[in-house]
Amino acid sequence: MQADKVRQFSQSVRLELEQNLVPFWLRYAADYDRGGFIGAMSNELIVDAEADKGLILNARLLWTFSAAYQFNGDLRFRNLAERAYAYLEQCFWDRQYGGMVWRVNATGEMVDWQKKIYGQAFTLYAWTEYFRAFQVQSALEHAIALFRAIEQYSLDDEHAGYIEVCQRDWSVAEAARLSPKDMAAKKSMNNHLHLLEAYSNLHRAWPNDQLRRQLRGLIGIFEQRILCRKNSHLNHFFDAAWEPQSHSYTFGHDIEGSWLLWEAAQVLGDQDVADSVRDMVLRLARVTLAQGLDRDGGLFYEGQGGQVTDHNKEWWPQAEALVGFLNAYELSEDREFYQAAQAVWTFIQEYVVDREHGEWFWRVDRMGQPDPAEPKISEWKSPYHNVRACLEAIRRLEKLSHGSI
Repeated sequence: MQADKVRQFSQSVRLELEQNLVPFWLRYAADYDRGGFIGAMSNELIVDAEADKGLILNARLLWTFSAAYQFNGDLRFRNLAERAYAYLEQCFWDRQYGGMVWRVNATGEMVDWQKKIYGQAFTLYAWTEYFRAFQVQSALEHAIALFRAIEQYSLDDEHAGYIEVCQRDWSVAEAARLSPKDMAAKKSMNNHLHLLEAYSNLHRAWPNDQLRRQLRGLIGIFEQRILCRKNSHLNHFFDAAWEPQSHSYTFGHDIEGSWLLWEAAQVLGDQDVADSVRDMVLRLARVTLAQGLDRDGGLFYEGQGGQVTDHNKEWWPQAEALVGFLNAYELSEDREFYQAAQAVWTFIQEYVVDREHGEWFWRVDRMGQPDPAEPKISEWKSPYHNVRACLEAIRRLEKLSHGSI
């Protein structure tokens, strides 16, 4: 592989990060009228000043600004990270029962008190990153407290794994779901994927024995429960005893799961675990490449039974495919994976980047036409996927350009 071509790839990603994504969030994210960050903005940059503010957006903003500061030391990121940290602590932290509530209104008053474990995981992930960036001890203490709350209230001692949603007082919420489009199931792949991600990050800052055991256990759950051995996809929803409740899969979660599982194995530093995980990682990457990648380089959204059932191409699966295929290339040296990463990046640049308003479109159809009805900023639309993808890709491509896999 020619080093100059790899450097050109890396430079293209860097330009996207520094000239489009970073300026957008620096300019538009903060809510200087009501505190914290705006809750919603349309594709045409119209702010909904009355929109509620979701935990996921705010936690992902904290992670993003902390990670971006570590990348280039820009003090503007530090200022926004400090703003995000303070807002999460002041408005989302439940001082009576502990943990993070799901949503506040435009002025920061709590309006949804549920303790969704997915949200606890993202806050843990973000607080850990803030600690890693700035060595603020209270952030690490908060992250550890969340880890202990998750283990106390969400862990299923009988069947293993973690339940989805608790009430404000941490009692189990019946028939609850993460979002309106999700199934009301006891357990989900998505919840466990982001606990895996959060626990991996916390282990970097706090290599605790209990945390290490639980991180290893999460990897085992993916190997034994979530990965479908018949089709090499990640099942989505399960009952308490891990019986699958759905049969569809999302290509974005398959490829995101592949590299996050490898990251977790590397954080553990256990060769036996790494050897086992490597096979799963490459199976997920290969099935995504074979079934999910369109001829134009874009990643389809959803499939079932070996067929694509949703041909739309959302922004976040493209971001995760960039990282996942580069990760698979690093593990296998199979050039098909590297070429897939290049194809995805070309698709992103041609169709997903919004050249008029900045940032990325939420979704484009198979003809490459964006959906202008979807927002630029919302409870679920944040810089986490695409900024992280750029940071990961730059790191991996710079490593490759020096001839080291």
